[in-house]
Amino acid sequence: MTLTEIPEGWPADEARALAVQDELRGRVVLDEPGPPPGTGLVTGVDVAYDDERDVVAAAAVVLDAATLEVVEESTAVGRVAFPYVPGLLAFREIPTVLAALGALTRDPGLVVCDGYGLAHPRRFGLASHLGVLTGLPVIGVAKNPFTFTYEQPGTRRGEASPLLAAPGEEVGRALRTQDAIKPVFVSVGHRVTLDNACAHVLSLTPRYRLPESTRRADALCREALRNALRPV
Repeated sequence: MTLTEIPEGWPADEARALAVQDELRGRVVLDEPGPPPGTGLVTGVDVAYDDERDVVAAAAVVLDAATLEVVEESTAVGRVAFPYVPGLLAFREIPTVLAALGALTRDPGLVVCDGYGLAHPRRFGLASHLGVLTGLPVIGVAKNPFTFTYEQPGTRRGEASPLLAAPGEEVGRALRTQDAIKPVFVSVGHRVTLDNACAHVLSLTPRYRLPESTRRADALCREALRNALRPV
């Protein structure tokens, strides 16, 4: 487990965080396809909080994309880096997520976030922010559509419908990963197309609604938080 500190100069208020989003948003790369699904490595990242104690734990779990077997994992624990502000949640999480990724000995490959990329009010959610800071291909897979609208996709696995910010403005997709089960919401973060992001998600969901990368990272960050808060 890696212990992290809030980086020097990290935004401390909403105005500064908004300015950072505006500055970094223009660096998002949308014209690269990303790695082929089912090849190389895929890394899930997730966080767990204890707001009463002001502690956040992050996990990074590296999977073999072909077999979905875990090949490496790491955790980091630190102080929550930013107050809760809707649309600025990445500023609470990123320092600890970066520490968990930095503790890996392997290249993470494609990174899968439990959250949003372009499907964000300012088109710069956690997946985009993390991608710009690391240079890695990153996608976001969320459990709900945030503030965006969509038509229910067909009931069969693999069917999808546009996630819309406005008529004709697709910011992601509602993707059915299991027959007749509620869809997940996929959005591009950085250096991956939306079609490829959806293909990766289907490759990562052979049995369950959520990607294996997310399921493993969620369990590991919760365990790391429990261990960090356990009395000595």
